[in-house]
Amino acid sequence: MPDRILVVDDEEAIREIVASMLNSAGYACKQAASGMEALAVLNSNEEFELMLSDLMMADLDGIGLLERTKEKYPDMPVVMVTAVHDISVALQALRNGAYDYLLKPFEREQLLATVSRALENRRLKIENRKYQTELESLVEARTGQLQVALKELERSYDITLQALGDALDLKDAETEGHSRRVTAFTMAISRAMGLPREQIEIIARGAFLHDIGKMAIPDAILRKPGKLTPDEVATMQEHCYKGYQIVKKIPFLSAACDIIYSHQERFDGSGYPRGLKGKEIPLGARIFSIADTLDAIMSDRPYRPRQPFSAARAEIEKWAGKQFDPDVVKVFLEMPEQLWEGLRKDIDGQVSSITYSAAAKV
Repeated sequence: MPDRILVVDDEEAIREIVASMLNSAGYACKQAASGMEALAVLNSNEEFELMLSDLMMADLDGIGLLERTKEKYPDMPVVMVTAVHDISVALQALRNGAYDYLLKPFEREQLLATVSRALENRRLKIENRKYQTELESLVEARTGQLQVALKELERSYDITLQALGDALDLKDAETEGHSRRVTAFTMAISRAMGLPREQIEIIARGAFLHDIGKMAIPDAILRKPGKLTPDEVATMQEHCYKGYQIVKKIPFLSAACDIIYSHQERFDGSGYPRGLKGKEIPLGARIFSIADTLDAIMSDRPYRPRQPFSAARAEIEKWAGKQFDPDVVKVFLEMPEQLWEGLRKDIDGQVSSITYSAAAKV
């Protein structure tokens, strides 16, 4: 199908000559006797690959026609036709978006060369935009594929985390289910604080693996029924650093390793292993310490039976500013009591396949 060209000139003889030259070269032409007539033709939804317009016309000149068409028909190049003494106006037309200009009188070869260049420029722009659109679609599709792959990878990591947690429960049966419960409690407080989902996920991983360093503690110390000696206490306290060393080597968990390292620190600086104080302690570890104490008080221990939530609440409130971050304690105290018992029952009633990610749905 030949390229369609709109020829605009208020002199009929010139229009006929230009249209004749273009028709003989294989183009399909339509004529307009003024700028307003050209607008009417364009607004009738006829499509043109190029417009040749006289510059000096009554009613609506070439500059005015250019201004009214360049936004609505951005893919249609415009070539201005002008006399030599109007060259400054022609240059203004170029600044306003015209593709090129022809000086009257012009030869057939000049006309056809200019038209050919303009149409080739249009073709390249359209192809480039199409390529850009296809490239963006391809990038979007590949990004979607990558996100699916990352989700699958994350799921496999979650399964690995579950296996680590189960292995720890087998080694330290006294705290069976503790990692899952304390993770759910930690996430509940984190959500109540309005933390973003990505940060909560990191905190959850740290909470779930907080005691992973106990895997490196001798069973004789870990399972000793009586009181530990000072040396045994020192060995037991190494589990924070040992857990940090284990987890920091796993890229997926690297952001969570500081929580594991710091989960036994106290807000007043009396904790271990580094004696961090206040906001020096990672936020996730400050949140975890409350969740950990809550679960410890509400769980059975060989030396005492579980205590009610009211006892745990009073203990946490009592130690705000000393063991616990008072700002986090304030959020905890505003949370409903039934939430905690509901989380405990839901998690304890499930099989070991539950993970911290499943706890997030509770």
